[in-house]
Amino acid sequence: MSDTTYLAQGPRAAIRPFTHGDAGEFTARVRESRELHHPWLFPPASSDTYAAYAGALIEDPARAGFLVCERNGTAGSPDGGAIAGFININNIVMGGFRCGALGYGGFAHAAGRGLMSEGLGLVIGHAFGPLGLHRLEANIQPGNAGSIALVRRAGFRLEGFSPDFLFIDGAWRDHERWAVTADMR
Repeated sequence: MSDTTYLAQGPRAAIRPFTHGDAGEFTARVRESRELHHPWLFPPASSDTYAAYAGALIEDPARAGFLVCERNGTAGSPDGGAIAGFININNIVMGGFRCGALGYGGFAHAAGRGLMSEGLGLVIGHAFGPLGLHRLEANIQPGNAGSIALVRRAGFRLEGFSPDFLFIDGAWRDHERWAVTADMR
């Protein structure tokens, strides 16, 4: 992967859009990371489910999907390029709202290395820059300490609590509402 395909890059991580060609690496990383993701997240683990997932991110103007990639790493080229995780902006509404809701996950091989923190900073810059958003929200289950720490490091503020907010892993789950606005950066 050459640096010219990245939308934004930092010292160790870069972001780029999802492609259909990422199915093999993405789904392999998901399968390797099941223990890390459970019970919070269930990203696509097969080529069929990835095709539908990536297709929606690529084609739906109310969504924007970003792969967080290592700039140096294990992909076999000087530029690295291994997928470290993903950050999606869902439910994008423009007009007077200009807001989107984040969904994200890091992969086990990249856990604890700061790549998702760097990647989230890049996505926030892209959201508040080229995408023209004013606000990003993240709804997080209260027990997901890693996810809460990620958004807190990125400058999100806790805005509230939503009981029975999302149906995940067979039950309605409570969530904390976190947000950041362009003027907070």
